[in-house]
Amino acid sequence: MGLKAAAKMHTSTAQTVALREQILDYARTRMQLDPAPLDGPQTLKFLKANASNTITESGLGGTKALKVFDEVLAPACISTDHPGYLSFIPAAPTEAATLFDLVVSATSVYGGSWLEGSGAVFAENEVLSWLAAEVGLPKSAGGVFVQGGSLGNLSALVTARHQAIAARKATRRRMPKRWSIIASSESHSSLKAAARVMDVDILLASADDKGRLRGTAVAEAAAKIKDGLFAVVATAGTTNFGIVDRLDEVGKVAKGLGVWFHIDGAYGLAGILDAKVKPLFKGSALADSFIVDPHKWLFTPFDCCALVYRNPRLAAAAHTQHGEYLEVLETSGDYNPSDYAYNLTRRARGLPLWCSLATYGIAAYRAAIADNIALAHKVADVIRTREYLSLVREPELSIVVFERIGWQQRDYENWSNTLLADGIGFVVPSSHNGRPNARFAIVNPRTELKLLIQILDSMDDQK
Repeated sequence: MGLKAAAKMHTSTAQTVALREQILDYARTRMQLDPAPLDGPQTLKFLKANASNTITESGLGGTKALKVFDEVLAPACISTDHPGYLSFIPAAPTEAATLFDLVVSATSVYGGSWLEGSGAVFAENEVLSWLAAEVGLPKSAGGVFVQGGSLGNLSALVTARHQAIAARKATRRRMPKRWSIIASSESHSSLKAAARVMDVDILLASADDKGRLRGTAVAEAAAKIKDGLFAVVATAGTTNFGIVDRLDEVGKVAKGLGVWFHIDGAYGLAGILDAKVKPLFKGSALADSFIVDPHKWLFTPFDCCALVYRNPRLAAAAHTQHGEYLEVLETSGDYNPSDYAYNLTRRARGLPLWCSLATYGIAAYRAAIADNIALAHKVADVIRTREYLSLVREPELSIVVFERIGWQQRDYENWSNTLLADGIGFVVPSSHNGRPNARFAIVNPRTELKLLIQILDSMDDQK
């Protein structure tokens, strides 16, 4: 392709204007569906037969490309914003957040440095400051929006280790043979992955019979580590059950040990906005860092994780990249988001959340989260009345885990496949202690008790 031909890709020709309108129409139609179809995965054979050969020298043209997406590719993706999407942790972005995600791309905002995106960085920092205040951290706290919880946890732990190394160098203490962290036996898999990437040891302290990590368990685990412990991680809302560790106990033990206290709140820390369950998060103010994923329970599109530090300067010391072409950034602004996590190039992924909060207000968020939690407890009450069902644990936040008495793994799989094929819901089997179960993860304000009861009814062999 010659230079003139390449330039045409960025020229508002009649074809590109038409494509612009078609894409905007598609987005408008998709957002007006109530609800959007649940859809489901397709086979590789089907996709090869219907969507291959789209990347060619001359191109298909925008209209044909959009048609392939609309008719073949999109229906092969499950709609995570469907009220019946109850597996893993769904997403339910507000309309304002979804629309502003389009704005972020349309304005080509770069969110890595103050020099290039000070307006965007300022708005993102307004949101981070609000989150820090809700958790109880001081006004000096700050951080960055990263891709997801896994990267957020990794970056926080990299900062913790960097601080531990700096402290030993300052006091001329010998470095340990191995560095270690402590987390709960029910913590997220990303912590094990982070330990592997960092080449450190992870000791999983036993959670109690309710799934919570307690201070005594952390102290017992720490006693097994001779040297090199640099961080303790608590979970504010486990992914499997939505259980909140005893943050006050764990945090006090971490402080007593003189190590970093990190809270993985990717899913559940948003629950702190509900006044009724806020006491579960007592001790969150002790955190040296925390994460919460707005794309999970703060109604924001993928991908968005808020990583917040008590002392952001410690994060900058660990993550700032140095290069001749980057030197201008070091003296050209107040705050470069790329310095606070393992990232350099980044989109301003916090702006959709900023727009949504600015549009609807914090009170609307508090109400939506409270409604989700209330719904989880209502459906748990329903489960208790069904002789063929049994709760695995009492829900704390908005996750409900239950068993269909007498079912084996294959029964759950067949039931799950039928639900999806019928367009009713997406509820994949889970397990606990080797026993299969079903699990509702409720983070969509449009999910109703009527739908959940319909799903429970479908498990009754007598109907």
